[in-house]
Amino acid sequence: MSAARAAMVTKVRGRFDEFEGSAHLDDDAPSKSTAQLTIRAKSVQTRNRKRDNHLHSNDFLDMDNHPIITFTWTQVERADESNFKVTGDLTVRGVTKPVTVDFELTGAENDRRGTFRAGFAGKATINRKDWRIRYGGGLVSEKVTLEFDVAVIRQS
Repeated sequence: MSAARAAMVTKVRGRFDEFEGSAHLDDDAPSKSTAQLTIRAKSVQTRNRKRDNHLHSNDFLDMDNHPIITFTWTQVERADESNFKVTGDLTVRGVTKPVTVDFELTGAENDRRGTFRAGFAGKATINRKDWRIRYGGGLVSEKVTLEFDVAVIRQS
């Protein structure tokens, strides 16, 4: 999920509905953890068809030329028992920049079948212009808040 301010007055919320990822989480040595997230840019939804179509265009995500958004972890630091700083490479529109996301462990336990599951919530604010998204002038804020809700399921 992400949010940006339109006309610097209202917050526009959106989400991506098509994504996949994988992770190797090392609780004993978080710095050895790795993860990769792949998002289909065309799956962006803001509940406004006209705006969604504009987001698909060259003005914003340029989905015809850059259909995939990726986030690949490069560094994990444990801040305390349930908080982590995850730095990774975010690629949007063919531009890759480092981003640090503050993640909180929201829960971890075995489900009814004995499968271990963990949940994380994360947030980071980026400047869209760093990824060559320059449309809007003063009508669209440069700041975009990225929000991550992640469920991890242990694989055998």
